[in-house]
Amino acid sequence: MKLFKKPLFFLFVIIFIAAILRLYDLGKVPHSLNWDEVSLGYNAYSILKTGHDEYGAFMPVVLRSFDDYKPALYTYFTIPFIGILGLTEFAVRLPSAFAGISAVAIVYFLVTELLGNKKIKLLDREIDVSLIALLTSFFLAISPWHIQFSRIAFESNVGLTLNLLAFFLFLKGLKRNYLLPVAFFVAALNIHMYQSERVFSPLLMIALSIIFYKKLFKIKRWFLLSLLTAIIVALPLVVYILNDSRALMRAKGVSVFSEQTLVKRSAIKLLENKKTGNIVGKAFDNRRVDFVKATVGGYISHFDLNWLFITGDIARHHAPSMGLLYIFQFPFLFVGIYLLVFLKIDLRYKIAFFTYFLLVPVPASITSGVPHAVRTLNFAWTWELFIALGVAAVGVFVLKQKKAFIKNSLRVVALFYILFALFNFAYYINQYFVQMNYFTAKDWLFGYKEAIAYISPIKDQYDKIIVENEVPFDQSYMFFLFYLKVDPYYYQKLGGTDSGGFKEEHRGFYNFVFKSTRSASGGKKTLVVGRPGDISGNSSNVKVIYYPDGTPAIAVGEK
Repeated sequence: MKLFKKPLFFLFVIIFIAAILRLYDLGKVPHSLNWDEVSLGYNAYSILKTGHDEYGAFMPVVLRSFDDYKPALYTYFTIPFIGILGLTEFAVRLPSAFAGISAVAIVYFLVTELLGNKKIKLLDREIDVSLIALLTSFFLAISPWHIQFSRIAFESNVGLTLNLLAFFLFLKGLKRNYLLPVAFFVAALNIHMYQSERVFSPLLMIALSIIFYKKLFKIKRWFLLSLLTAIIVALPLVVYILNDSRALMRAKGVSVFSEQTLVKRSAIKLLENKKTGNIVGKAFDNRRVDFVKATVGGYISHFDLNWLFITGDIARHHAPSMGLLYIFQFPFLFVGIYLLVFLKIDLRYKIAFFTYFLLVPVPASITSGVPHAVRTLNFAWTWELFIALGVAAVGVFVLKQKKAFIKNSLRVVALFYILFALFNFAYYINQYFVQMNYFTAKDWLFGYKEAIAYISPIKDQYDKIIVENEVPFDQSYMFFLFYLKVDPYYYQKLGGTDSGGFKEEHRGFYNFVFKSTRSASGGKKTLVVGRPGDISGNSSNVKVIYYPDGTPAIAVGEK
């Protein structure tokens, strides 16, 4: 293992690979921004220019944004990039890309800290901890799961990086006590990043505090300072939630306890059991039991190997025909799990890792639409650590063989497996950078940028431009705000956004009106933007924007 005597050099190479995979064509792949991305971008632009978001809220702790009431931290992270690069797709996604690259570096140091010693024993042979840390960082650098969310403006990706940093700083803080308050600061900051982190980050720090309570008791002054720091950082969000009941609207909307199908089923079953006098049914077939089953089922679903390696979930969360992990990694996963369970390292550190691992699905388990790759993105590096241990162990097994025939046979098998792994990686690169824009353009709401580029030079020729605001064009106003770079001062003088709901008519700006085009009446000069089927038959001078596969996406025509 002399090759790894200079691990930081190899770490630099891995970070370089991670940067290429996350920055190449960042504004073009995926094909277009989705509505969350344009919302984050325009609100960052608005706060940069005016100090207020689209609703007129001054320096908001929470963005109302489509009545999602999402934490605002990603928007603030985006402001410097928009200030330098302008309101562009690249600028909006760049904070996430940088966070993804940073995570690859942080994981190396976190794994080194977790495994503790400079060397660990695998199959009775000593292995440098740096080798395991480098393999983990490398696998995260090329991870389909991590790349997917490092290349889009999803707050969960920055949340993962902040959790990694908080975890690392906590462990380091046990030795260098001044880092402990920094760890709690980062964890508390993370609740301002993403909905799931409001649950996961506090749980992680509470769990780590319990695991290392003896050490923390010895440095109780630093620990109390850390708690105070976390309370101060978290306080603005806590105050906001206590003073505005709408702050938890998104959480309630995706909660399994709000799942109407489940509620109706439980109500029907309850009535049936009452009519028949079924005592057992009343006890075990009711709303409370159904919620418990749904929560447990939601938790367990995130360990579904088919989801991890083959299908993924919705199209925006993975490359076409790819899972979240590579198929070639599958055999090493179980070897790595076994090895880590029985690996001779500090038991507290081992418990800390597995606690992190088992806490990840908790926030997602009480939501609908599980398993969910975004809400459990904190998982990404943990699977890669298992796989890294498995790869290292298999490598040791091959190298330790004495008999020439067995050793050479295993080397041949290993060579073919490496070729399969390279093919698997090349297949992913093709699926992501070449095929994804073709197959998932509709999922990424393709067409707005192209339609707005067509409309922008001619918009002043019309008295009114009516833009569809019903599915699949709900929240279309935000795309026009973003791509037209509407002056936030002007927009707020009009009153800004008056409603975040998905069905309400938007008041509009310039000569744009956002409502259903089906009932829209024409005028002297009216332009209509919407579904090709609605526009083509009732308009003249129709311009159609096509998806990459040739099917119509958006039509623009005179009414």
